[in-house]
Amino acid sequence: MNFSISLKELKNDLILRENIFYLIVIGIIFLLDRVSKIGVLNNFNERTYYINDFINLDLIWNTGIGFGIFSTDSSLLYNCVSALVLLIIIILLFVATKSKTSEKIIFSIIIGGAIGNLYDRLIYNAVPDFIDLHYNNFHWFTFNVADIFITIGILIFMMKSFFTNE
Repeated sequence: MNFSISLKELKNDLILRENIFYLIVIGIIFLLDRVSKIGVLNNFNERTYYINDFINLDLIWNTGIGFGIFSTDSSLLYNCVSALVLLIIIILLFVATKSKTSEKIIFSIIIGGAIGNLYDRLIYNAVPDFIDLHYNNFHWFTFNVADIFITIGILIFMMKSFFTNE
């Protein structure tokens, strides 16, 4: 597979009829993420909403990468991470256009979530995370819908890599 990167070639590949479905998948995931975040941001006050014994809604503004890792107040580091996320999205788009159908779906799932979080980084200078999974006093990282899709895509990609000889 030839992976020499050209943005013009990427644009031409993206608008091919065979890739329109994958762009729609990316758009749907982005919209699901936006709707969930808008709902939380418009209807949330500063308290935690108890759902059940395992899940709460608790708004946290994440300036780091996935699950709050590398959170920082440094605008230089934040902007570098945002630029890196944009670069990774562009690379994934290029790789997806050159991949087989099953991999295009996987990359579309990851890209849709990544674009959702990048949008927030650019608009709010932080990503709103609000899903708090917990058991007793153990709390997992707070995350959002985009993170769910990114994680699912990465897990499917890893399982496919481990269990297939393609």
